[in-house]
Amino acid sequence: MIRLLTVLAVVAIFGALKFPMERSLSAQHKQAYFRGVELGLDLREQIGQLSFLAALSGFRSLVADVLFIQAHVAWERTEWGRVLLLFRQVTTLQPRGILFWDMAAWHMAWNASVAALNDRTQPREALRIKAQREYFALGKDFLERGIKNNPDRPQLYEALARLYKEKYHDHERAAEYFAKAAQFPDAPTYEKRFAAYELSYCEGREREAYERLHQLYNMGEDERLPTLISRLKFLENQLNIPQDERIPERPQ
Repeated sequence: MIRLLTVLAVVAIFGALKFPMERSLSAQHKQAYFRGVELGLDLREQIGQLSFLAALSGFRSLVADVLFIQAHVAWERTEWGRVLLLFRQVTTLQPRGILFWDMAAWHMAWNASVAALNDRTQPREALRIKAQREYFALGKDFLERGIKNNPDRPQLYEALARLYKEKYHDHERAAEYFAKAAQFPDAPTYEKRFAAYELSYCEGREREAYERLHQLYNMGEDERLPTLISRLKFLENQLNIPQDERIPERPQ
């Protein structure tokens, strides 16, 4: 009886000490935008019992790396359904891995979409275009979910901007996400420039784009790149900027 009471006392003390530690760790994870890994039965069915046990044992990174390699092999074999499945598993296990979200989106929105559009086994062009757009959407979904798990880093904002620019030809959304990427202290310097470029293609926002480009132009020679000069000249004509306010012509 005394031994049982002693064990219960030890368990109670351990639980009392453990609870505030777990709350502290949970708060730190939340502050770091770590949404956690849902190791449920669905994931167990997808990755197999052995890998699932490894993930439960704290080897999520190792399991994710193995699945990532398998996804690369599936890509080489153009097994797009398997590529999608494997990257969903990888990003579930490692939601803070920027590379995994970026690669998943690239495979779907760029590689798989091109394969779908050029699929010779599908004679109907409308169905090929439909499949292509579905892969665009899958790529966008990976990037949006990646941003939710990593809102404090610029890379996925830029990737989503490029997707809007190159696949959806949506210059306004592309400008929005380049601008969001540019807000981070460690963002590449070209993000602001790309945001202004994309905005210059948006009907009704010419004045705003002109002001942004002109601000960059005034920062010095390093910003006065051919594309920036070209878009500024275009907007000067569109907005009927007075000649004495226009940037000088570059010598040929």
